[in-house]
Amino acid sequence: MLKTGLTSITFRPLSVDEIIALVKECGIDGIEWGGDVHAKPGEIEVAHEIKSKCDAAGIDCQSYGSYYRCDIEAGDFDGDLATAQALGATVVRVWAGRKGSNDADASYRAEVAESLRKAVTAARAAGITIGLEYHGGTLTDTQASAHQLLAEVGLPELKLYWQPRSGGTLEDDLVQLKAALPHLAHVHCFHWGPGGWSDKLPLADGIAPWTEYLKLIKQAEGDRYIITEFVAGDTPDQFRDDAKILKQLVADA
Repeated sequence: MLKTGLTSITFRPLSVDEIIALVKECGIDGIEWGGDVHAKPGEIEVAHEIKSKCDAAGIDCQSYGSYYRCDIEAGDFDGDLATAQALGATVVRVWAGRKGSNDADASYRAEVAESLRKAVTAARAAGITIGLEYHGGTLTDTQASAHQLLAEVGLPELKLYWQPRSGGTLEDDLVQLKAALPHLAHVHCFHWGPGGWSDKLPLADGIAPWTEYLKLIKQAEGDRYIITEFVAGDTPDQFRDDAKILKQLVADA
C-alpha cells in the first residue's frame, strides 16, 4: 500500500504547528520530521510533543529524517534513535558518510559500513528500520556503490530510500529504481528541471515520469510512503497544488 507524506525540511521556516496544519488541510497521511530544525537529535521532550500533536491531528510520524552521516566523525547514534522512538517513527533516514564513491577508499567504505552495522543493530532492537538516503556526495551516489554498501554491511534490515537522480534521465531512474525495489524503505518525491535543485518545478509537470515510477514502486512488497521533499518556490500554496497531484498519482498507481 502506498501512502502520502511530506518531509518537514520542505518548509524549514514554518513551525511544527504550521506544518501539521498544512498537512492536515491537504489530506496527506504522514510527516517525515527532519532532524536539522524541527526534531533535533536528543530533544526528546520536543519529539514527544510533536507526536502528541500529530496523533491529535490524525497524522502519522512515519519516519525521522536524521542527518546522521554514519562514519567516525558522526559520533554515537543514540540521540537520533531516541528521537525517532519518541516520534513513533518506524524508519530513520541516514546518510552513507560524507564522501562520494569516487573519493572513498576501501578503508573509508569499511568505516561507513561498520557505523551502519552499529546503527542498524541498535535500531533493530528498538523495532526501527534504517534507510539510506540516495544522495550525491555519499556512498549511495551511484547504484553500484549503494548496492555494494548494502553487501558490505551485510544486514538485510538496512534499506534504501529512493529519489530521482539530479540531472538523470527517466530511463536511468527506472533502472535504478527497479534495482532498489527489494530494499526499498520510503520514496522522496519531487520534480526538477535540468538545473536540479535550483530548478524546482510543479509536480503537475512531472505526472508522466511519476506515473512510471509509481507503477514500479507498487510492485515492491509492503507499505511505504511517497514523501514530498521539494516544491517549486518553496511555498505552501505550491505544496497544496502538488498534494492534489500526489494523492491522485498514488490513487491511480
